[in-house]
Amino acid sequence: MTTYPYLDTDRWLRHFHPSPGAAIRLVCFPHAGGSAGYFRRLSELLHPRVEVAAVQYPGRLERRDERQFTEIEPLADAVAAVLGPAWGATPTAFFGHSMGAVVAYESARRLTATTGSGPVALFASGRRAPSTVRESETLHLAGDDELTAEIVRQGGTPPELLAEPELLALVLPTLRGDYRAIERYRHRPGPRISAPVTVLTGAADTKVTEAEAHAWQEDTDGPTEVLTFEGGHFFVADQVERIAAVIRSRLLPHEH
Repeated sequence: MTTYPYLDTDRWLRHFHPSPGAAIRLVCFPHAGGSAGYFRRLSELLHPRVEVAAVQYPGRLERRDERQFTEIEPLADAVAAVLGPAWGATPTAFFGHSMGAVVAYESARRLTATTGSGPVALFASGRRAPSTVRESETLHLAGDDELTAEIVRQGGTPPELLAEPELLALVLPTLRGDYRAIERYRHRPGPRISAPVTVLTGAADTKVTEAEAHAWQEDTDGPTEVLTFEGGHFFVADQVERIAAVIRSRLLPHEH
């Protein structure tokens, strides 16, 4: 049985632009099938005042030999264990996209319970509120062709990967495992976070309705705002400069 290196921050976190003197840290959580590299451009834009630490989940890229998590809550346990020892050293906010928004939320709940304080802010991107459920989501049970068609439809996947059957075959099991985790996730009663929540949505994203976005206020105790950007589910890539500006204005309001 694999022993996960919970406390090995070098394995779990990627610092693309180290900023020892940063005023605040932003921990970023990728989408299903995604990796830490998705946040490289955001890290560049926020450097040096905000240091981005992007989470690299097991089971992909340089961690492909480690067993993947196929449930959200154990993954959040692991992330909270990684962040816990350094918690409080630097003010920390969370940013999660799609599945990553739920992992960020559950990790925040765990840190709230174990340390007495969660992140100073939560940015939930491209994901409906944790307590909302769509029973129709069963892509993790679909065949490879249907799963591939879905990631093509949603966008966000490098075309060169889709063009190489060998590479696609390596990625699909990881993607399926992530879909299994998020589609089977069900919100449970527990610690509530009091940090402000900024919900970011794409105007053409079919995965999040306006009501589902606003429902985040029912799952958290802090103030909630919903901001809508042009684009579909992966609007972050096209709107990264605007999103970086939103993050800076919320985390460093005295500098604006």
